[in-house]
Amino acid sequence: MLPGMPPPSPAPDPIQFWRANLVLVAVLLVVWAAVSFGLSIFFVEPLNGFRLGGFPLGFWFAHQGSIYTFIVLVWIYALAADRLAHRYGVD
Repeated sequence: MLPGMPPPSPAPDPIQFWRANLVLVAVLLVVWAAVSFGLSIFFVEPLNGFRLGGFPLGFWFAHQGSIYTFIVLVWIYALAADRLAHRYGVD
């Protein structure tokens, strides 16, 4: 390889890419379910002891927090899937 040249891309491995992608999706769905159901339904009473912006924290997670979490998880998925595509040569 000549100096200044980018390293060669790895050989494409779509099966390993999709396995890694499914693991990533499963982890992100578990996080989303934990925030959406856990913090806004199951743990709402203990969280309501705290306030955020004048509202009980359990109420905030039920109405705003799960939406913000979903948006952040979509952003994380986009970055992680791009890295996976580069790692497994599936661009």
